[in-house]
Amino acid sequence: MQEIIKLLVGIVVLFLGIPLGNYLAKVTKEELKSGKKWFRRLILLCLIGMLIGLVIGNDVVLFTFAFMAVVTSRSLGSVKK
Repeated sequence: MQEIIKLLVGIVVLFLGIPLGNYLAKVTKEELKSGKKWFRRLILLCLIGMLIGLVIGNDVVLFTFAFMAVVTSRSLGSVKK
């Protein structure tokens, strides 16, 4: 039961990353445009970290990297060329 609650809390926090990423994209437009390639690399690094967290069975690592990937991808997705 405790594992289910931990997973539900992690999923809720991941969903909170969506509006946070949109807000950060609105506030930091100039930084996102100039550092677009670095944000893409950060997303790739986060996906690798998520995979490592999944393989080793560490939920904290998995959800931390997932949250960073969600926020960064939402921020980057809001940038216009």
